[in-house]
Amino acid sequence: MFEAGQCIPMPDEEFRLLRDLVHGHSGLYFDDDAKYLLEKRLTSRLSAHQLKSYREYYQFLKFNRKREQELEEIMDLLTTNETYFFREAYQLTAFSDEILPELCRYKQANGLPRRLRIWSAGCSSGEEPYSIAMLLLEQPCLQGWQLEIIGTDISQRVLQQARRGVYGRSAFRVTDEYYLLKYFEPTDGGFRIVDKVRQLVAISHLNLLDRTRLAMLGTFDLIFCRNVIIYFDLTAKKQVVESFYGALQGDGFLLLGHSESLMNITTLFTLRHFKNDMVYQKPLTPGAGGQP
Repeated sequence: MFEAGQCIPMPDEEFRLLRDLVHGHSGLYFDDDAKYLLEKRLTSRLSAHQLKSYREYYQFLKFNRKREQELEEIMDLLTTNETYFFREAYQLTAFSDEILPELCRYKQANGLPRRLRIWSAGCSSGEEPYSIAMLLLEQPCLQGWQLEIIGTDISQRVLQQARRGVYGRSAFRVTDEYYLLKYFEPTDGGFRIVDKVRQLVAISHLNLLDRTRLAMLGTFDLIFCRNVIIYFDLTAKKQVVESFYGALQGDGFLLLGHSESLMNITTLFTLRHFKNDMVYQKPLTPGAGGQP
């Protein structure tokens, strides 16, 4: 048996087996250069289950009755969850100053319900959906509207923090003091998000490859999925983006991270050029999308 803290070497064949299993479960893809990462992060799981090799661990993940619980543990270990409030501020400016007023005008002009649903896919520890909620509360045209934000992530660990709603100073590295004073209260260990923000946000566990659970979410006016699909291979990206397309209302918006693009993934969406950023939009007419 290996000593605690010792990094167990991972043979190439076992790496490919585990890599493909993780990919099939979550869409996360690790190329050959990332073998060291799986070695470093999964070694502890062999010790936890008193297993002698990664092949035994692979068999555990395939056939053990606790495989689903163990896959959740893996997601906590392998996912990257670095985030903070008001991340990629220029995009949030486009959201609050341009997209939200447009959505308000569109719904009012067409006699649609005064309701707005937003999905933060890959919400990590909650900073993104809570940032969105604060911006909604600051939007004059949304006074009296029914507002709902769904934050989802595959990692149970970060979702626990999101539900707790308490953050240290590092989470506010680009946050204007105005929001900190208005929407947070000091508490032991940091700052707690106030109830009127929390009440707009529902936090839920979700695997973006789970089509059944995705269908249960309903439809949205806007989806944030920033710095998530960069960790997927092309097949998984296409599946997830097609799910986003199906989950969006006609004329709904998809906001990706600054380093992400739908180029070579799909032509379902139109690329909209706003003053502060470029975002994707689902055309009202099916098949009317395309890359400019």
